[in-house]
Amino acid sequence: MKKIALFYSFNSTKSAKIASKIAENMRNYEIEKLNIEDCTGKEFLLYDGYILSVPTWFDGEIPNYWDELLPALEKLQLDGKKVALFGLGDQKNYPENFCDAIGILADFFEERGAKIIGFTAREGYNFESSKALKNNILTGLLLDQENQSKLSDGRISKWTNQLELEFR
Repeated sequence: MKKIALFYSFNSTKSAKIASKIAENMRNYEIEKLNIEDCTGKEFLLYDGYILSVPTWFDGEIPNYWDELLPALEKLQLDGKKVALFGLGDQKNYPENFCDAIGILADFFEERGAKIIGFTAREGYNFESSKALKNNILTGLLLDQENQSKLSDGRISKWTNQLELEFR
């Protein structure tokens, strides 16, 4: 069985709640939850794939804990590793950079040879722009707990079913 690491901030209540739902739904994989705020980078070599939580802060920025960890990850070669990303954003109050952090991290991991999985359709969202949008497809699971929380459980279920196949 492939080992998948689920990286998220244990201190971010909303992200932690979503991460728990994702882990519960991934029944065919051994999912290990790791607090991204305690990681040094070495953890990324221990797993076959990763599910990364990256909420978008402020005007399209990655959280400080990711910003501080990325230099330690810059020299990693992640060829063959699969990466799925999810994050939270607010498409009503930040429509010009909705979930940009997902796109920023996707680019970073792709540059190191990782394969991004877990793309989702744009339908059902209403935003102006996002770095997570590539060729009119979303680079991961984008959730808006502020404006579309009622859609989150369905989106999580659909996404994790997709990941079950893509992590094979």
